[in-house]
Amino acid sequence: MTRHLILATAAVAALSLAACGQKSDETKGAATPAEQAATPDANPAATVPTPSDETKADVFVAKAADSDMFEIQAGKLAGSRSTNPSVKKFAAEMVKAHTATSDGLMAAIKTSGASITPPTALSKDMQDKLDDLTKADAKDFDKKYADDMVDAHQSALNLLQRYAQDGDTPALKTFAADTAPKVQKHLEMAKGLKKGFGTGEDVAKAQEKADKAQAKADEKAAPKP
Repeated sequence: MTRHLILATAAVAALSLAACGQKSDETKGAATPAEQAATPDANPAATVPTPSDETKADVFVAKAADSDMFEIQAGKLAGSRSTNPSVKKFAAEMVKAHTATSDGLMAAIKTSGASITPPTALSKDMQDKLDDLTKADAKDFDKKYADDMVDAHQSALNLLQRYAQDGDTPALKTFAADTAPKVQKHLEMAKGLKKGFGTGEDVAKAQEKADKAQAKADEKAAPKP
């Protein structure tokens, strides 16, 4: 009986060791929570954080309208303050394009049947950006405008792409999907404008033109002998 007890004990011990070994191997091969968090998802789009509120129609409309209003007002400001032909042309295109997307947003809201009224005044963040642009020195204005346009269009593109993918209202999702490529184009244009200021070429050309215009004006204003 003692022998049987010894054999049974040994068998239990062996089984326990085997189980421990198996558990150790499984633990070794499994990803830790930290490793899982650091591993990209198979779907690249899913790795982009999507603020949950931006999937709601009222939040999307408010942010999209805010973005359009900023683009329009900043464009009008650039049209009056800039002396750079490239900047003035870009600004005019932005006023026209974002007026059109504002109209498109209103049409999409109507089609959706949702009771949503877009804001008619800039949010505090956007108003602060516009105020900063308004206060910029003449020599810094064009570059700051270009910088703002890159940032604004990147944010707008992110918003549109997120809503097109995860939005809660079909008509607005269609609007977002149709508008995103246009904003992508604007973003590339803004980056090109910003790059020109990075090299100083556009600034130098604009300044040369402004200097010549000023010299001609001074010449006309000078009293004739």
